[in-house]
Amino acid sequence: MEDKNMKTEFRYFTVPEWEREQRYLQEQHKNGWKFIKVTGLGRYHFEKCEPEDVVYQLDYNQEGIAHKEEYIQMFRDCGWEYLQDFFGYSYFRKPVAKMNGEEEIFCDDASRTEMMKRVFRGRIIPLLIIFFLIILPQLFLQRGLGNRVVVGMYIALFVLYLGMFAYFGYRFWEYQKNLKK
Repeated sequence: MEDKNMKTEFRYFTVPEWEREQRYLQEQHKNGWKFIKVTGLGRYHFEKCEPEDVVYQLDYNQEGIAHKEEYIQMFRDCGWEYLQDFFGYSYFRKPVAKMNGEEEIFCDDASRTEMMKRVFRGRIIPLLIIFFLIILPQLFLQRGLGNRVVVGMYIALFVLYLGMFAYFGYRFWEYQKNLKK
């Protein structure tokens, strides 16, 4: 039996697409669907509500999560509602009606850039380590052994990782370029 007051949507946002994810959650709320949580690989859960303009903000801050009570209280003091942590990101929301002009959890471009650097250190550096210490050596090792299936798998992983690095690098470069305008 389906509950008409709840819905689940599958969406996938890559690491540097946090702004796009924020806009998606805001649009859902404007359409009468309040974000409840995200689970698994992109399962967004919503609850029916009165349509309202609500700003959603994401922060990637492992240090904040390590000191969770103080971190959350800092945002509460500024009127932000804490929702959850998911894969290193903390989710917050605040109705536009309760804001003093345009408010964001990042007060300036330097703060946003710092968050992007934290994302890079927390997400991309471990992937680089896996890439250089496991995938690349295995690709060359397996080529020498001649197992085509395993070689094909490592080539696919090699291409996937290179694509991820290129995409993240491009998005970070694009973000930095927009800040300078």
